[in-house]
Amino acid sequence: TYQGFRKRSLGVVQFDTTKNRFLAAGDDFSIKFWDMDSVQLLTSIDADGGLPASPRIRFNKDGCLLAVSTNDNGIKILATSDGIRLLRTFENLAYDASRTSENSKPTISPISAAAAAAATSAGLADRAASMVSIPGMNGDVRSLADVKPRITEESNDKSKVWKLTELSEPNQCRSLRLPENLRATKISRLIFTNSGNAILALASNAIHLLWKWQRTERNSSGKATASVAPQLWQPPSGIMMTNDVTDSNPEEAVPCFALSKNDSYVMSASGGKISLFNMMTFKTMATFMPPPPAATFLAFHPQDNNIIAIGMDDSSIQIYNVRVDEVKSKLKGHSKRITGLAFSHALNVLVSSGADSQLCVWSSDGWEKQKNRFLQIPTGRTPTAQSDTRVQFHQDQIHFLVVHETQLAIFETTKLECVKQWVPRESSAPITHATFSCDSQLVYACFLDATVCVFSAANLKLRCRINPSAYLPAGVSSSNVHPLVIAAHPQEPNEFALGLSDGGVHVFEPLESEGKWGVPPPVDNGSTSSMPATPPVGGSGSDQAQR
Repeated sequence: TYQGFRKRSLGVVQFDTTKNRFLAAGDDFSIKFWDMDSVQLLTSIDADGGLPASPRIRFNKDGCLLAVSTNDNGIKILATSDGIRLLRTFENLAYDASRTSENSKPTISPISAAAAAAATSAGLADRAASMVSIPGMNGDVRSLADVKPRITEESNDKSKVWKLTELSEPNQCRSLRLPENLRATKISRLIFTNSGNAILALASNAIHLLWKWQRTERNSSGKATASVAPQLWQPPSGIMMTNDVTDSNPEEAVPCFALSKNDSYVMSASGGKISLFNMMTFKTMATFMPPPPAATFLAFHPQDNNIIAIGMDDSSIQIYNVRVDEVKSKLKGHSKRITGLAFSHALNVLVSSGADSQLCVWSSDGWEKQKNRFLQIPTGRTPTAQSDTRVQFHQDQIHFLVVHETQLAIFETTKLECVKQWVPRESSAPITHATFSCDSQLVYACFLDATVCVFSAANLKLRCRINPSAYLPAGVSSSNVHPLVIAAHPQEPNEFALGLSDGGVHVFEPLESEGKWGVPPPVDNGSTSSMPATPPVGGSGSDQAQR
C-alpha cells in the first residue's frame, strides 16, 4: 500500500509507471511520485497549478514526457531534459506553424527541481533510466516561462532544410577584446572565475592578468559579458602575480594554473616553483615543489582544496597536501609529460592525459590505476611533438571530453570507451583547444587558423562556425594571430572567451536577438537520446566534410 494520498481521496485515482521503477498518480491537485520499491512518497509537484483534484496522467513510452490533464480541458506536458530535447526536435513535425495557432501549442514544463532533489535523496543512481536525469539535477531550474520560448524558437524555423550557421562579420555576434596589458605576451591559460564576474589569464611570460566586471546600469548583474568592458584589475600595491621561472626561456615552459572553488586563491606554475597567490591582494602566499621535475598541469581535489593533483614533465602525477607540505602519492603510468587532469566526484576517480596520447583512470581513494587507453590518431595525421591531450568531465560526471589537435572525443569513464568522435578533415587546421559549455550541452573548439566552432555536445555535430573576420581587426591576419585557449562562462551556456597568441583576450556572446549559437543539426534516424545511447565511434564522416 503506497502512502501519501490525501485522506479523502476519490475512490479512483489514475496512475502510471515508467522504466519499471517509478509510479506516478494524480491526487490532491498534484502529481505524486513513488519509487516502486518503497511505499513512502518520493515527491509531489503541482505543475505550476491549474490541475483538477485528481488529474489524469500518462507517461510516454520512454518515460521522458508526462501528460497531465488540466482544469480548463487542456493538457500540460512535463518533460525531463531528454524530453525537452525530444520536443525541440520534433515539434515542427507535429505542429505545422502555418496551420496551427500559437494558442494551441502545448505548454512544456520541466519536472521541477524539487522532484529532482527528492529523486537524488532517494539514491536513484541510474541517470539514463530514472528521474535523476530531470533538469533540476543539472542545475536547470528554469521556470515554465523560460522553457516555452526556447522550444518554439528552435522549432518555428519555417525552412525544413538545416543549414550550418556561419558568422563572418563583426555585427553577427557580440565580441569584446578586453583592455590590453602591454607586458602580456601570448595567452597560455584562461579561466572565468567561479563567480562568473571575472576572467583570469596566464601569459607565456609568467604574468597573470585579471579582468573584473562591475555592477553598472548597463550590467546590473555584474557578470562577465561581451556587452560591457571590464577593468584590468591591479591592487593598490601595483604587485603583479608573477610565477617563478627557471633560468631557461620561460616561453618554452608549460604554464598551468588552477583556481580554488571560492575564487580566493590560485595555484600556478610557469616552469619553476608552484606559487599560491591570494586573488584579492595578488600576494604570494607560498611557493613549493622546485623543479625538476616541473609542474605541467594542476587540479584541485573536488572535496578538499588542500589536496592537489600535480602533473609533471617527467610523466608522473603527484598527489600533494598543501597544508602539511607533503606528497601523499606518486602515480606512474604515462611515458611523457602530463597535459590534462580531471576529477569526477561522482565516480571517485582522477582521469589523466599525457603528451603520449594516453588516457589513464585512477581511483581517488587509494590512487590505484584502474584503466588506461591510447587515443587513436586518425590515419594520415601525425601529431606534433608538443601535441597536448586535454580532458574535462561532462556535467554528468560519467563522460568526459578529450581534446587533441587531431580530434574531439567523448569517453565513458567506467569502461574508458569512446562513444563519440569528431575529426577535422585533413586539409583543416589543427584544434588548439576546446571546452564544454557550463551546462555541457555545447562544445566550443578553437583552431590554428583562428576559426571557432560550436558543436552540440550530445552528438559532436557542428552547429555554428565563427570565422576570424568576425572578431579579428581588419589589419590582423589569422595566419599571425590565433586562439591558444578557450574558456566557458560558469553560468551562461552561450558565453565563452578566447586567449590569443598576440596576448589578447576576447569574450563572445551570440546576438541578443539570437540568444544561441546556431541551430542544432537534425538528429540521425530520429534518435534524440542522451549521451549514453550514442553509437560507437565511426559516424564522423559527415561531420568531417563540414569543416
